[in-house]
Amino acid sequence: MDLDVLNMFVIAGGTLAIPILAFVASFLLWPSALIRIYYWYWRRALGMQVRYANYDDYQFCYSYRGRPGYQPSILMLHGFSAHKDMWLSIVKFLPKNLHLVCVDMPGHEGTTRSALDDYSISGQAKRIHQFVECIKLNRRPFHLVGTSMGGNVAGVYAAQYPEDICSLTLICPAGLPSTTDSKFIKQLRELQESERIDRIPLIPSTPEEMADMLKLCSYVRFKVPQQILQGLVDVRIPHNDFYRKLFLEIVDEKSRHSLHENMSKIKAPTQVIWGKQDQVLDVSGASVLASAIPDCHVYILENCGHSVVVERPRKTANLILEFLALLHSMDNNKKQA
Repeated sequence: MDLDVLNMFVIAGGTLAIPILAFVASFLLWPSALIRIYYWYWRRALGMQVRYANYDDYQFCYSYRGRPGYQPSILMLHGFSAHKDMWLSIVKFLPKNLHLVCVDMPGHEGTTRSALDDYSISGQAKRIHQFVECIKLNRRPFHLVGTSMGGNVAGVYAAQYPEDICSLTLICPAGLPSTTDSKFIKQLRELQESERIDRIPLIPSTPEEMADMLKLCSYVRFKVPQQILQGLVDVRIPHNDFYRKLFLEIVDEKSRHSLHENMSKIKAPTQVIWGKQDQVLDVSGASVLASAIPDCHVYILENCGHSVVVERPRKTANLILEFLALLHSMDNNKKQA
């Protein structure tokens, strides 16, 4: 073989080896870094841009795609201990011409975390209203989407700031009393009785606890490698003290049933999506909302748990789009009548 050709193969092999070795090293030694790269890649691939907005000395971090147009903008509120990137799986199935905004909830990811802040559900709703005013999202009424804790906040927001929104989607929202205790609620009661409330199942600190949390939140059983579990834990551990404080705040008497206390004030057309096998928040909450909100559209997803956004992203995106199309059609019919 010609020496020049041999050198070319050696150089090419070395060039390929560097990123491969870097990937392997990241996977084995710094799995949390790999997870951050994963989110960065998908944000770029889906056209989501990260921006910051300031309200006095408070900073909000959010991602967005598109610009306000004739269709309502969509604001998405994530759940407890998550972040704006949890919505990427749904963004993938939404049209690029929609104006989408995903914000980090108070104290989460890139949004300000302060020991003096009010992390009750009503306090978080006020903060989200400040964010909406900061980016002038409420120049026209927008569609609000919230899941779990974010669903609780979204429902309270819709009740307290009705002029801001045109419609609402609640995905397995917290903040409702239930006649049937979920597996998670039973676990909490057992922990309270044994005075081990610091071992909250939604705040894992080991790969094994992370695996248990994923099983609790999902009906679909994802096979997650040990290194990825470790990475997921490594990302969360620095924030676990905050998550414990936040959790105790949102299950306190002031916030525990916030959505239930405000649901009769919700006047916007409302869509409720719930996983039938939800082990965190019992699916019976859907009927509670349906009985209180006029013309509430309820969709129960078979073979789906609490993590609807992750387990059924395409179906969830389609349901939101169908709901918005239905409302648009009804609005046109009213104008023509």
